[in-house]
Amino acid sequence: MSNVTASWRRRRQQARTRRALAAALARSSSPAMRDELLTLANSTPLR
Repeated sequence: MSNVTASWRRRRQQARTRRALAAALARSSSPAMRDELLTLANSTPLR
């Protein structure tokens, strides 16, 4: 059962991370900030 729970928690964390990134991109004040956020997001793999 712990594998199921761990898998569910991992998927929920990934979803939260994606939503936070989407919100940050929507609030970005400039194209440079958007590029920086995308660079950081792509350099850190979702686990």
